[in-house]
Parts: sequence; structure tokens; C-alpha cells
Amino acid sequence: MISIQTNIDSLVAQQNLNLDNQFQSTTIQQLTSGYRINKSGDDAAGLAVANGINSDIAQLTQGVNNASNGLSQLEIVDGGLSNISTILNRLQTLATESASATFTGSRVTLNQEYSGLLSEITRQASNINLNQGGSFNQDLSVFIGGGSSTTNSTVSINLSGDENGVDATSLGLANTNVLGAGTGFTGNTQSLNDTTFLASNASESFTFNAVVNGTATTQTITVTGSTDGISGSAVIAQLNEKLGAAGLQSIVATQSSTGELEFSSTDAFNVTDNAGSNSVLITPTTTAADYQSSNAVNYVLSGGTTLALPTGSSTETLTFQQNGQTIDVTLNATNSATTADAIATINAATGQYGIYALANPAGDGIDFQSANTFTVADSGGATTDVLGVASTSAQSPTYSPTTSSGAETENADRAITAINAAIAQLGLTQGIVGAGENTLNYAINLAQSQITNFSSEESSIKDADIATSAANLSKSQVLEQTAVAALAQANAEPQAILKLLQ
Repeated sequence: MISIQTNIDSLVAQQNLNLDNQFQSTTIQQLTSGYRINKSGDDAAGLAVANGINSDIAQLTQGVNNASNGLSQLEIVDGGLSNISTILNRLQTLATESASATFTGSRVTLNQEYSGLLSEITRQASNINLNQGGSFNQDLSVFIGGGSSTTNSTVSINLSGDENGVDATSLGLANTNVLGAGTGFTGNTQSLNDTTFLASNASESFTFNAVVNGTATTQTITVTGSTDGISGSAVIAQLNEKLGAAGLQSIVATQSSTGELEFSSTDAFNVTDNAGSNSVLITPTTTAADYQSSNAVNYVLSGGTTLALPTGSSTETLTFQQNGQTIDVTLNATNSATTADAIATINAATGQYGIYALANPAGDGIDFQSANTFTVADSGGATTDVLGVASTSAQSPTYSPTTSSGAETENADRAITAINAAIAQLGLTQGIVGAGENTLNYAINLAQSQITNFSSEESSIKDADIATSAANLSKSQVLEQTAVAALAQANAEPQAILKLLQ
């Protein structure tokens, strides 16, 4: 039927032209974007799958970065552990040298290097965050992804616990030294092994007179028990913690080979157990002197037991002799108004030579200590003065390096045992770090393989087939041209009606 109102052929041609235009537009979009799916309408189901795969790829890509960062951190830790291992070897050398009974050098000099290396171990452990409570002293989780669950997507390197800390305390070296025998208490037979102390929340205090960095100080350290009492090792740990907090970290509480309480230090010090005959941590006889002790590795000279300092215009001169060096110290009412003033005046003159004055254990006089032998003479002053006698004759100190219950090498022997244990502990930590490095490398390899395969899967769903799209573009262009020509012919059909009306 020929109709003027409705040109069916034209409508058909227009519809097909629109379809051809859409087909060409879609084909051009695919060719220019490189994707077969550019909007949800192209393939909603395929887009959903591709988006999920793309999310997995993004997660794995960041996971590879996480693992690479973790690997770098572990390599830093590994380097630090190797360095600490070298330091442990040096500690072993120093301890072995001091452990020889035929050693004729200065154990004080050895211990100065030894204690400095312990501090260096702790410093380096802190730098690699593997000190006690450090940020790496924990179960380290590195999220990589690619697994069916969070657990399967995570690599764990467990460096938690004191056994994986590599500072001096975690390695069990903080309380070691290579000095001569520790300073014990005369007659003490109380072993701190295999029993408890200070039950019912009892306490026991010790007073230390010491010279630290050239300055004399007096500190009281109190050990506090618990309801059921505390172990001997807890007593030692508490003493060392509180000594450190009081600025006396150079004084170390230890146990003798048979378990009795001892103290060791390179500094001049003496100690008094204030509990006296009521002491539970030591059990000597009941004389006051048995609860007092001076640094056994130093030469010790005890002054008078009733100190009388110069007053008015009187003076008192102490003359020290050491290695041919003479040091005169004149005390007067101005620089020695109190015992503390007199000690400070003496140390200001003698400290540079390693001779130190400090309050005696009883608190009623002045004692002298030095790592090397010396003499001191006293001239002038009252009848009972600093040395307890007004005399120009030189007095010599005593030296009793084996007054403890063990041999002079006992601290070095214990240090060797502790260093051996520390080396074994460090080796276990190095093993965990090394295994962690390998695990992260394996995880990186797997993640990169997953990224490749996931990318391939995403490509097969989402990427355009360029050859097909190019062919479709040619097809769409021909169809469009054909539709335009057909539409022109369809639009010309109504003109045939004019022929009928002629």
C-alpha cells in the first residue's frame, strides 16, 4: 500500500540507520579504549567478574609492596644481628682473658670495654627495633593477599618475647661483668637459690656509698617482697633495676658460684645491709661489720671511725702518693664544713688519678678506694681526724680481691656461660629472621604469579579483540552508508503519488 501519512520504508531505514550508528559508535569506543566492556550495558555479568579480578590485582600489587618493605626491614635487622654477633665475639674474648688466673693486667680496664660493649649491644638492638618491647619484638604480620582468607593472605614472622630480643637484658648479659670476684659479706652462707624471700610483703634495704663519674653519692636501695615471697633471681633483678634507676648502674648485683649475694663494679663503693641481724638475704654473724662490705676489686683504705674536720683557722693536709705522683689536699673550715664537702674537696684533687674518697659504711668517717695501689699521709688537724691519726707516716690500703666465696675469676666464668647462652639465643633469632626473609621472597614470587594470571583472566573478559573490532568498524561504516542510501530512496517513495494525481 502506498501511503502519504506513514512511510514504512523510511521508518525501517531510520531504525536500521540508528542501529548502524550505535554499532559503529560502540566499535569506535572499543577501538579507542582498548576495552570490550566500557559500561555496564556492554556486559554486566562480565564487568562484575572483571571488577572482582581487578580488586584482587590491586590487593596483590600492594601486597608485593608490603612484602618488599618487610623484606627490606628484615634485611636491616639481619645486618644488625650480624653486628651484634661480632660484638658477642669480642665480649667472649674479654671474658676469656679475665677468666685466666694467670692474667696480670687490669680487670677493671677489661670490664670498662666489656660494659661499654654491653651498652652498644642495647643501643644497636634499639636501632633495629629488636630490643625488649621494641616495635619488631613481636609477631610481625605482613598482609600480601591472594588467599581465600585473611590467614592465608598473611605471612607471619614471630619475633615476640624476651627470647627474641637482642638487647643486653634480653640476652641475659646485663648483669654480667669480667671484674674479679664480686664483693660479698663476711661469713654469709645464705644462698639465693631454690627458696623464696621477703614473704608477707617484707622488705630489706641496702645503703650504697659510691663515687660515680667522680661524684660521691649515697643511695638506699630497698628490695620489696610479696605476699608469698620472691625468688632469689627476683631479688637480683630488683636490686639491679633499682640500682640503675638510682644512677648506680655500674654496680651490679650478682650471685657467687654457691648462690650468695654479691656486688661488682668498676666504681668505688661500699654497701651496708640495713637489716643487720634481722637480714633474710644474708646470714653472717651478728657483728655490724659482717653486714658491711667494700669493693673487693679495689685497694681500700679505711679512715678514722670518728671524723673530726678542721674548724676555725685549723687545716689538715692529706698527701697521696701513686706511681711517683704526689697529690696534696688541704682541708679547712671552708672547703670541709661537712663530711660531704670534705669528700668533694678530696675527689676534686685526686679523682683524675683514680683515687676516690667516699663515706664509710658506718657513716662516721671517710674511706679511700682506687683500682691501683697508693699511700696517704695525714699532717695537722685534730687528734682524731680523716685517717684517725695525726701522722705524716704514709698508710697503705688493703687489697682483697678474693673476699667473696668464689675465685677471682668467678665473674668472668659466669660471663662466659652467659655469653655462650646469648650466642645460642642470637642464633635462633637470626634463624627466624632468615626464614622470614625466605618466606617473604616466596610470597612475593607467588603474588607476582597471581597478578600475571589474574591480569590475563581480566584481559580475556574485559579487553577488546582489536581485529574483530576493526572488522566491525568496516562493517558498520558500510551498513551506515547503505542505510543512508536506502533512507534516501524510502523518502523519495511518496513522490510517486504525484504521478498518480497527474
